[in-house]
Amino acid sequence: MENTTIIKKLENIETMLQQQTLLHKDVLSLNESCAYLEISPSHMYKLTSQKRIPHFCPQGKKLYFKREELDLWLQSNRQDSCDEVEARAANYLLKHKRV
Repeated sequence: MENTTIIKKLENIETMLQQQTLLHKDVLSLNESCAYLEISPSHMYKLTSQKRIPHFCPQGKKLYFKREELDLWLQSNRQDSCDEVEARAANYLLKHKRV
């Protein structure tokens, strides 16, 4: 029982080290990008084939991604909260009063 606890803790440490490594790399491979974005490789291939995510494909083989561009892509489709929508609607009504 003690061995399994130690093994689990070591696996957790290994996972955390891998995550830290991703945060320090500028260019990520396909698998690293999938782990970073928490999506499957098949979904990533779909995004790249549809040219919906920025990527590099030197010599037409392996796919690479700039971590900074992945961050910008993640932030590109922000959804407003209900409070933000209501505030914008209220501001619009105040500015466009009908007489």
